[in-house]
Amino acid sequence: MNEIKRFIESELKRCAEFFPIVTILGPRQSGKTTLAKSFFSDYSYINLEDPEYFELAKNDINAFFSIVKTPVIIDEVQRVPELLSKIQVIVDKEKANGQFILTGSFQQGLKSAISQSLAGRTAILNLLPFSIRELNSAGFDFSKDEFLYQGFMPRHYSENQPIDLLYRSYFQTYVERDVQTLLNVKHKNLFEKFLRLLAGRIGQVVNYESLANDTGVSKTTVTEWISVLESSFIIFKLEPYFENYTKRLVKSPKIYFYEPGLASYLLGIKNPEQVSRDPLVGNLFENMVILEILKAQFAKGLEKSLYYFRDSKGFEVDLIIADGRTIIPVEIKSASTYDKDFSKNLRKFCEFAKNSLSPTVVYSGNLELETEGIKCINFKNCGNLID
Repeated sequence: MNEIKRFIESELKRCAEFFPIVTILGPRQSGKTTLAKSFFSDYSYINLEDPEYFELAKNDINAFFSIVKTPVIIDEVQRVPELLSKIQVIVDKEKANGQFILTGSFQQGLKSAISQSLAGRTAILNLLPFSIRELNSAGFDFSKDEFLYQGFMPRHYSENQPIDLLYRSYFQTYVERDVQTLLNVKHKNLFEKFLRLLAGRIGQVVNYESLANDTGVSKTTVTEWISVLESSFIIFKLEPYFENYTKRLVKSPKIYFYEPGLASYLLGIKNPEQVSRDPLVGNLFENMVILEILKAQFAKGLEKSLYYFRDSKGFEVDLIIADGRTIIPVEIKSASTYDKDFSKNLRKFCEFAKNSLSPTVVYSGNLELETEGIKCINFKNCGNLID
């Protein structure tokens, strides 16, 4: 099968031309290594998952760099963050751009180490699993339910790995290895229960106390677990938008998954037909649409600038895309038949949010139109909102 082109490639090329180091962050199996090795095919390659390289890097940095010849790709650099100080010394001496391509799948400790050692020396890009636009450009075109069931992991599309095996393996590997390493979880079954509870609350305002009670752990533990899940690209938060429209606004974030297919797996969905019957289909669809827009931002090297709006009376707009001083309000509906009521919250919001631009409804139908200044588009085109 031909390699699927990643839309982030042009930004990757630009960053390598102007920075001595490019750091690519993203979930495990999102395609970071494939992208780096194919785009920088003449670079040497070091994988810190390899025990031999790991031990050498951990125990003798000078010996490690005696065998590492630049330009080089160093995979999973978060495993030995101590390397970053030495990399700083090397790039300051060599004064050449594009010398190091670093990848990492855990951002908490890595971002802290980068800010201390590599400030001003590295560009940071975020690579998530395939976007709908990337898959469409490669000839993969599926329905809403099929996308939500199978997700976007490259291994499924490049190796035709069965969905049930892919997510079972991903889930088990993450819980049994990564989480044990990061958290030293004593009761693995409780953490598994917690992940499934989170999947059942996609798109809901997070309630730490309720999650703690339902899982059977402390609120402090829930807070710590969410932090690690966020840092390791399993979940992300959508923060509420504030613009002094009213003092009575909801202030807690919502939780979404970086991979809708994993969320469907955790909910026990076993085929595309079950998706449309699942009571959370609207939440899953909302997750996918927000994620597609986030992928479009990351592909351009932009920081996440997505929010939601809700006041204390329950009035809500699903998504706010901040673009400088203007915002794009977005309503997300999983229905496939257009209804003029889809835009009523957008009209109300735009009455008091005068910095609104291009209010848009995203739904699963094929009819695309604009009426009374509000656009209605198919979900496969929602990434275009960032263009």
